[in-house]
Amino acid sequence: MKERFVLHNVKRVTGETIDIVIEDGKIRDLTESGSGWGQQVYDCSGMYVSSGWIDLHVHAFPEFDPYGDEIDEIGVKQGVTTIVDAGSCGADRIDDLMASREQNKTNLFAFLNISRIGLQRVDELSNTHWIDKDKAVQAINEHKEAIVGFKARMSHSVVGDRGIEPLHIARDLSSKTSLPLMVHIGSAPPDIEEVVSLLEEHDVITHYLNGKSNNLFDNEGQPLQVLTDAIERGVHLDVGHGTASFSFDVAESAKQHHIGLDTISTDIYHGNRLNGPVYSMANVLSKFLYLGYSLDEVIAAVTTHAASWLNKPELGRIKVGDVANLTLFNVQNARAALVDSEGDQRVAERTIETKGVVINGEFIKC
Repeated sequence: MKERFVLHNVKRVTGETIDIVIEDGKIRDLTESGSGWGQQVYDCSGMYVSSGWIDLHVHAFPEFDPYGDEIDEIGVKQGVTTIVDAGSCGADRIDDLMASREQNKTNLFAFLNISRIGLQRVDELSNTHWIDKDKAVQAINEHKEAIVGFKARMSHSVVGDRGIEPLHIARDLSSKTSLPLMVHIGSAPPDIEEVVSLLEEHDVITHYLNGKSNNLFDNEGQPLQVLTDAIERGVHLDVGHGTASFSFDVAESAKQHHIGLDTISTDIYHGNRLNGPVYSMANVLSKFLYLGYSLDEVIAAVTTHAASWLNKPELGRIKVGDVANLTLFNVQNARAALVDSEGDQRVAERTIETKGVVINGEFIKC
C-alpha cells in the first residue's frame, strides 16, 4: 500500500493519545493527536493501539485434522499480525507450510515437529521410525528464515511407551542446530519433573497453566521446585491455552506466586476457535485481565515479550522507520462469561475486543 494514511487519535497502553502516520508501508511519524495528515484518515478515537499481537502457539496447517486452521483466520482476522505454528508439520510437510506464507497476509514462523510426520497423527512420537534427524536438520537449513525451533509434545497420548526418549532426541537436534525447543507438557508418563529438568535457557514450556495431574504446581497451588529451577535457568513460560490446557485455578496460583507472564498464546485451531474454549486471542487475553493483570502486562505478553523471544524486536515496538505492524483494540466495560479448559466459568467485568490491524503497511478491519 503506497498511499499515506493516518490512524487518528489512537491511545497507547500508557494512556498517551497520538496520531500514527503510515506511508509506503512504514511508520512515517508519531505525532500529536489531530496533527497527522494523509490521503486517508481513520478515526480511531477510543481505540487502543499496540505493536501487532504475536501468537507464539497456533496450528495453521488446515490439512491436518483436528489440529489445523487457515492462517489468516487465526491471524489478521483475530487482530494477530504474527503467528508461530507450533509443530503442525515435521520435515515431510514443512515445505507446504512454508509455501503458504506467501499466500496470506499474516506473518508466519514455525516450530518444526521433531517427528517427520507432524500432526498427521496425534501420536506422532510413539514410533521412533517417524523421527529422522537428518531430514529435520535439512529442513532447518532450507527454511532458516522461518523456523524458530523444534517442537516436542511430551505427553503419554503422544509418546506412547517411548517415555522420555523423544525429548532426548529433541535435545540432540537442538544442540546440532543451536535452535531452542518448545515442549508441550501434559499427562504422564513421562513425569513432569523428568521433562522439565532437561530444558535449557530459551527453551519454551507451553501449557504451563494446565490443570492436569501432571502439572507444574502441587495440590496446594505451590510451584514445584523443578519449575522454579527452570525459571532460574531462563526457560520461557508460554500459556498455550488450547482445548485442554488452561485452568483458572492454576493461573491464580501462578499469579499468587509471581510465576509468569512470559507469553500468552492460544493454541488455536478450527475446533476450539469455533466451539471454544479459546475462540480468539482477545478472549484469551480477557481472561488475564480478569485474573488481575494490568492491561500493560497482558499486552506485553503478546508484543514485547514474544518479539524478544523471537529475537525480532521490530515486531514488538511502534517506531518511526519500522514496517507498520499494529493491532487496534478496545477494552469494553461489560460483563462477560469466560470459560477455561476445565469448564470453570468466571464472569469478567472487562473484555478486550479487536478492531483492526495494520499488517506490513495495510489497514484491515477485524
